[in-house]
Amino acid sequence: MLLPDKHISFAESLLGLGYFVLDGVKNPITVDNLWRNFEKIQGVDYPAFHSFDNLVLAVDVLYALGAIDLNEDGQLKRNKDWHQQCA
Repeated sequence: MLLPDKHISFAESLLGLGYFVLDGVKNPITVDNLWRNFEKIQGVDYPAFHSFDNLVLAVDVLYALGAIDLNEDGQLKRNKDWHQQCA
């Protein structure tokens, strides 16, 4: 379920959910607020359903990759130097 394949669409994969998370962390945000934002668009603007657990797994993957980090208030923030670190 991490990657899309023949039976799992991109939106259903954790990789697709990770894209939503990364896009939603333009400004510092808590995981709870990120989930609330996702609940509003789930099934409408986002074509797949995910649980809160999947959202946390997507956050974990992005944190492990260095794409997001935590600020001093415990909010998620985007690591702006992430693209340069990958090169």
